Amino acid sequence: MSPYIETIRLQNGELKNLSYHQARFERTRLLELGLRTHPDLNQMIKIHKGLDRGLLKCRVMYGKEIERIEFELYSRRVVKSLKVVEADHISYSFKYSDRIALDALFAQRGNCDDILMVKNGCVTDSHFANTAFWDGATWFTPDTPLLPGTMRASLLEKGVLKMARITPGNLNNYHNIRLINAMNTLQEGAEIALNSVVY
Repeated sequence: MSPYIETIRLQNGELKNLSYHQARFERTRLLELGLRTHPDLNQMIKIHKGLDRGLLKCRVMYGKEIERIEFELYSRRVVKSLKVVEADHISYSFKYSDRIALDALFAQRGNCDDILMVKNGCVTDSHFANTAFWDGATWFTPDTPLLPGTMRASLLEKGVLKMARITPGNLNNYHNIRLINAMNTLQEGAEIALNSVVY
């Protein structure tokens, strides 16, 4: 399997937030592989007939070359509860296809639906998404994500999200959490009440 991956939302034939995916793709290839020229994802991804309706996940797997592009229908996961887990040993600053370390933490969720990872005392992400916290007036996202996602980047640039240092000790400042990623906007992402966060 390819070492890196981009997961892009394909909605009714349109690739969403593609400029953010292109930027992360190029940053990964530069910093991880030392490459300074990059394919244009918009030209590489062909939207054939039958892929232009509904909500699909486009998965681009790559290393020095784009190795595979796949499409699949997307269905949202139901997440109502989160288990706080320590993730001090985790490094996931690039979107690797290898998620063994993350999966091992996910296995610690017990009866919860997903995990809320804490690294060096700071809240980061869930197993599959960045996090957003509502304080009654404003949506905040941790300034310490494991992987800064494309939806997060888009919402920060638009001013919909603000960054904050979020720790287990100040979670009581918030009312609920939303899980956001390339496939889930702030309105669509799973919503979890703070009393459904298990320590």
